[in-house]
Amino acid sequence: MASKQQVESWTEETLCPICLDFFTDPVILECGHNFCRSCITQSWDREERNSCPECRDEFTDRTLRVNRALARLSEKARTLSLNTEEKESKHHCDKHQEELKLFCETDKKLICVICAAGREHKSHSFMPVDEAVETYKDQVKSSIQSLTTNKSAIQEMEDQQKQKISQVRVRPCCVAFLIVLCSFVVS
Repeated sequence: MASKQQVESWTEETLCPICLDFFTDPVILECGHNFCRSCITQSWDREERNSCPECRDEFTDRTLRVNRALARLSEKARTLSLNTEEKESKHHCDKHQEELKLFCETDKKLICVICAAGREHKSHSFMPVDEAVETYKDQVKSSIQSLTTNKSAIQEMEDQQKQKISQVRVRPCCVAFLIVLCSFVVS
């Protein structure tokens, strides 16, 4: 059986260097580096040039070749990782070695049933971990929506400023007129 370090070592090769997650629809560039198709196309769209994020080689076209072997390997690594995570996902209390089943709302941390009955958390309020996850997930979603709205408003303001700046730039015909005007005033 492979050790955890050996498994982690080879599964690192199945991670996209952009999103740092297992490859999804992996493609290989002319330079030999691999990326998720969506990650590399988004990277190219942001930077407005076709270059490898790892070695910076530039390409004249956006030819992306599917890497089927890496896709199969990534899927196997993802499955293995999920199985390992399921086994290790049960977190345990450092003091009592019991499974952490409760969320202490007062201390904002996971605790075991024995800790909940102890003096340290006596007057605190608790909820099951799955309920806490749902509660905080809703709060995170709300925050993300607010941030997305703010980002859109900022992007709109930035676009308006760029438009104003482009209107203010001096045009070549205006420069020629100013030169003639200045020479007339000087003489």
